[in-house]
Amino acid sequence: MDYNKLAELLFPHIDKTPEDYEAMFPQRNLPEGAMVTRLGPSPTGFIHLGNLYGAFVDERLAHQSGGTFFLRIEDTDDKRYVEGAVEAIISSLKFFDINFDEGALLDGDMGEYGPYYQSKRGEIYQCFVKKLVSEGLAYPCFLTEEELAAIREDQEANKETTGIYGKYAVSRNLTIEEIEANIAAGKPYVVRLKSTGNHDLPSEEIRYIKVQDAIRGELSMPENNQDVIILKATGIPTYHFAHVIDDYFMRTTHVVRGEEWLMSLPIHVELFEKLGFEMPTYCHTAVLMKLDEGNKRKLSKRKDPELSLDYYRQEGYHPQAVKEYLLTILNSNFEEWRIDNPDAPIDDFKFTTEKMSSGGALFDLNKLNDISKDVLVKIPAAELTKFMTEWAREFAPEKLSLFEGHEEYIEKILDLGRDGNKPRKDLVYAKQIFEFISYFFDDYFKIEDTIPENVSDEDAVAILTKYLETYNHSDDQSQWFDKVREIGTEMGYAAKPKDFKKHPEDYKGHVGHVSTVIRIALMGRSQSPDIWEIQQILGEERTRERIGALIV
Repeated sequence: MDYNKLAELLFPHIDKTPEDYEAMFPQRNLPEGAMVTRLGPSPTGFIHLGNLYGAFVDERLAHQSGGTFFLRIEDTDDKRYVEGAVEAIISSLKFFDINFDEGALLDGDMGEYGPYYQSKRGEIYQCFVKKLVSEGLAYPCFLTEEELAAIREDQEANKETTGIYGKYAVSRNLTIEEIEANIAAGKPYVVRLKSTGNHDLPSEEIRYIKVQDAIRGELSMPENNQDVIILKATGIPTYHFAHVIDDYFMRTTHVVRGEEWLMSLPIHVELFEKLGFEMPTYCHTAVLMKLDEGNKRKLSKRKDPELSLDYYRQEGYHPQAVKEYLLTILNSNFEEWRIDNPDAPIDDFKFTTEKMSSGGALFDLNKLNDISKDVLVKIPAAELTKFMTEWAREFAPEKLSLFEGHEEYIEKILDLGRDGNKPRKDLVYAKQIFEFISYFFDDYFKIEDTIPENVSDEDAVAILTKYLETYNHSDDQSQWFDKVREIGTEMGYAAKPKDFKKHPEDYKGHVGHVSTVIRIALMGRSQSPDIWEIQQILGEERTRERIGALIV
């Protein structure tokens, strides 16, 4: 077989050589040890937590080593393409403060190693398919869908491995004349890799490949022995082939991807070997798991809304909180570091692949909420106000007017109880925050709780009446509480809870029960931050209105 003639027959339009691309995409000029990483999502309309999980690893490895992190859109599967998916990918990653140095943009590319959309790199892929054909390492396959189905049926009946290999790779043996005749007849074809793996060898003679994974250590697995498709009939490459070419010519040093790609690793190793390319370091991350009725299971697109990044944006989780939480499941030593460095930015933490788990990474929404409380209490109220405003603009536009133009008011609300050595940690995510502070807005104010059992309806009215009669908005916190205590003792309530606890028979209740009546009138709830501070924010007029509304 004249393989050069075959290569020209299949790819007469390809005039660039591999050497041309080596010159076009030279080695990057980076410091020694700098890592080049990439995120390569497919525009299928669903960007999930796993994408963010991997992107965070990519970004940390690249930026803390003085390297480069880029975005590549892997859009070769046009059947799965969803309109608007690229915009969703880019906007979601931007929201979570994942910053690329180069790569795909909505309106083109940024960087010297593009195009960064795989759909625009067709001639590069075909140049290297042509190279493999010219070296006798790949061949055109004319098997029809019907023939492929029949082969699979026979293999399943014979309990054989399914696929095209050995005697089933019938197109391997076609002559140049037969190939020319098939092409002349308009028969569609794919191009397959001519694997050197032998399917007929006894198991003890099968060659094993060894790959050093940055997370899992040395991996050993049987070599590939399937003639996999590298170029579809449309002239578009498969993922297997495209990512090998792209990672090499974009000079990627570390490939972070999920453990589901481990099964494909032998194919990728063979492609790198046959192309003569140096292979990047692979980092296969653990699958994201959750506890479900005491059992671990994989996060599911169908069952678990928290798998989608849209969930965190719609609920209003702050990106700092999500990233802080992800570090706790990415690196086993992060929590210890955080205890020792409570106020340090997370970028100061030295992230390493060695501290990543190779088992299932357990995702716990409750723990994320706890961490979010710790993170938000350190974010200035002005910044939180801006975050809440932007969340409302996108996800709760009916509430936007409560925030825009009222920033000073919102800041006071969000700062409630956050001073001192033991600040309140009530704020978790935007939707919860709004529910928590909703009583500050008249349209959302409602009485949710009932007065304490120790207080009769008649006493409640009397307490509020006396409170309104003695209320002075200029009272400081101490003066205010003295008046509440005085109202309580006059009506038969203990001045201190401990007095009531010691002698419950002597009192109707205690001052806490009295203040709870006032609290419910003002906030509609029996639990809230400090009443006096809330009144200062509400103002005298609204305070009097709310108290007066319950005096009948």
